[in-house]
Amino acid sequence: MIDWDRVAELRDEIGEEDFAEVATLFLDEADEAVAGLNVQDDTETRQAALHFLKGSALNLGFRDLADLCQQGEKTPRMTAEALARLVACYNASRKAFIKGVGSLSAA
Repeated sequence: MIDWDRVAELRDEIGEEDFAEVATLFLDEADEAVAGLNVQDDTETRQAALHFLKGSALNLGFRDLADLCQQGEKTPRMTAEALARLVACYNASRKAFIKGVGSLSAA
């Protein structure tokens, strides 16, 4: 679900303080983007949101979410089931990230 090696690599690259800021910004923006997926009927707007989420997710180690976003980008219209799967993946990944990132700081 989370690529912890990527998370640790990013934290080491930018420092713990900047990492915390980047992580908070990502989670805030991803919350908005994921919430917006449910109301966006415009395929182009949804594709842009999926592309943003995919890139940000990869950067922060949300591997499974990035994979689902990539699949969504390839599909002109996401089914309700695919959208629900993506939202559930984001929520589970977000929870795991918040729980696990504290362990990285302690290491």
